[in-house]
Amino acid sequence: MAEATAPQDSVDALALDESVTFTSELIRIDTTNRGGGDCRERPAAEYVAERLAATGLEPALLERTPGRTNVVARIPGTDPSAPALLVHGHLDVVPAEAADWTVHPFSGEIRDGDVWGRGAIDMKNTDAMVLAVVRFWARAGIRPRRDIVIAYTADEEASAADGAGFLADRHAALFEGCTEGISESGAFTFHAGPNMPLYPIGAGERGTGWLKLTAHGKAGHGSKVNRANAVTALAAAVTRIGEYEWPVRLTPTVRAALTEIAALHGIHPDLDAPGFDVDELLGKMGPAAALVAPTVRNSSNPTMLDAGYKVNVIPGHATAHIDGRTVPGGDEEFHATLDRLTGPSVDWEFAHREVALQAPVDSPTYGKLRAAIERFDPDAHVVPYCMSGGTDAKQFSRLGITGYGFSPLKLPVGFDYQALFHGVDERVPVDALHFGVRVLDHYLRTA
Repeated sequence: MAEATAPQDSVDALALDESVTFTSELIRIDTTNRGGGDCRERPAAEYVAERLAATGLEPALLERTPGRTNVVARIPGTDPSAPALLVHGHLDVVPAEAADWTVHPFSGEIRDGDVWGRGAIDMKNTDAMVLAVVRFWARAGIRPRRDIVIAYTADEEASAADGAGFLADRHAALFEGCTEGISESGAFTFHAGPNMPLYPIGAGERGTGWLKLTAHGKAGHGSKVNRANAVTALAAAVTRIGEYEWPVRLTPTVRAALTEIAALHGIHPDLDAPGFDVDELLGKMGPAAALVAPTVRNSSNPTMLDAGYKVNVIPGHATAHIDGRTVPGGDEEFHATLDRLTGPSVDWEFAHREVALQAPVDSPTYGKLRAAIERFDPDAHVVPYCMSGGTDAKQFSRLGITGYGFSPLKLPVGFDYQALFHGVDERVPVDALHFGVRVLDHYLRTA
């Protein structure tokens, strides 16, 4: 790629069209990740690799497990002294039941101004936008200021062991020089009220603690009294965990989110005042409270139960699974609380565990992300937020890469972006894709 002689403010029409075409065509490639290794991302990986290679790049296809393919390519920047930037997106999607959908979830149908299908929001839309930007740069002879490493990953919707985890552990050299990264779940329009379009940028993630609980008891006949019933012990522990009210723990990112969103509502809270009630404040923040409420404390939600094999047989053991999430700095409290809630009759262990993340909201990078949104939507109110779940940024953090959630979409009033994550009738407006391509092009060139 040759260096551009002057910056441009907008991409060409082909890039806009390709963002839509690529989203639709990637959706048609079924990369459903059912967990336990049941997924094959290779066809989608080959699709993006072919289109990257057409620009003169040399994408590497990398697998830990056959069929679980990742793609990594580096775009050289004009300033060799500048740190590199990682742009990553996953190729796998969660399952979808076709009978529940208005259109087939893997049709990629374009209808009523939207691209429909599983992955339209999470996150083949972003994969497509990044691909469209890179191809535009090749046509226009544009190079970014800093090296850009593009990574399309497998297995994000499960453990990331075949995806970002594998890349971070086995192919760290491909990310040499990367200090920061951007990926999903941020910079989308959240309509918090009349004339209040928020664009939350991800500047943190709660940690993941998926737990397996096991109760051991005494097997026996269902008609006999049994004081060592594993099912009873497990059910009691699960109830205690599910009903537990975790204490409030406000991290720097969450504090910034509360302060900035409250100010937009004319509220200026003292978060350190004695008796400060975060739930009361959230109650005054209207719909925007949904951006913050899940991240002011740890959480533990029972999700799976397994016990027994016949109604008149008391089993000797019973198991349950808990989706646990921890705020940054909340691990020690999480451990101690689970020990107490499970009690002496139930053992617990991590089935999957990943760290919590925080990214500074006063950094030059955050400032440029904010500016890129405001450039293309002057009415935007850009605010930081902490994601309640997690992304591949957790794995890449092992390499010292600070991650931000930045997948820009300008969405219309009434479009419930968050409900469509893993939801039925997932779709993305064509106009939102066009907006995202323009924002990404501008940010990535000036980052």
